[in-house]
Amino acid sequence: MPLHQILSINENTTAYFWHITEDVTSLFRAVSLIERSKKRLDGMKSESQQKAFLAVRMLLQHLGYSDEDLTYDASGKPHLKHEVSGTKYENENPLPNPYDPLSNNKYISISHSHDFAVICVSDQEVGIDIELQKEKTLKITSRYMDVRHLEQLSTEEQIAKATTVWGIKEAIFKIKNEKGISFPDHIFEADFRLSDTTTQAELHFNQQVEPFAIHFQPIANYIFVCALRQKL
Repeated sequence: MPLHQILSINENTTAYFWHITEDVTSLFRAVSLIERSKKRLDGMKSESQQKAFLAVRMLLQHLGYSDEDLTYDASGKPHLKHEVSGTKYENENPLPNPYDPLSNNKYISISHSHDFAVICVSDQEVGIDIELQKEKTLKITSRYMDVRHLEQLSTEEQIAKATTVWGIKEAIFKIKNEKGISFPDHIFEADFRLSDTTTQAELHFNQQVEPFAIHFQPIANYIFVCALRQKL
């Protein structure tokens, strides 16, 4: 099974990456879906969306969760039930350092892009994003970031950095998830070097300033970003 990587962000936050190499039928046969999810899957016209949806359920199963344990609120933000049904860890070989399936108050964030699906589980509010690095990203940088941060970089480095900045803003938006948030007007990343792997960012919105700790790194030809809300 193509579990690509397990990435520890900190002692309470871990991301799990699924490299999607299977077809829809193979993934569907490997997961157990509740009726609501089956209807949602049937309504997806894109095969890539279907595969990403099912790959996320594969990751949940590997962690001892079931499809029923994943819910979404009215804004589309994912949540884990406070207690996971079943005791799969008693009968299966667990992943390294798995979360206790009976622990409470876990937060989850989900992302997928092309051939990768990712979930991140944490004790604190978390937002993640994974993006394929592509040159056309550079054509829209002025719409969402300070382009001065790309000066004196090679084209390859510009693509990686612009993709990282987009991921930072997506990840923070997934945590806050409020109408009216603008990437260029409200989310500000500190300048960083690609070799840093960590940086800081702030959300300026509704007369409040909220700080976030950012972790980023390349995964294959993708950029993965994780945002964690910092205490004021």
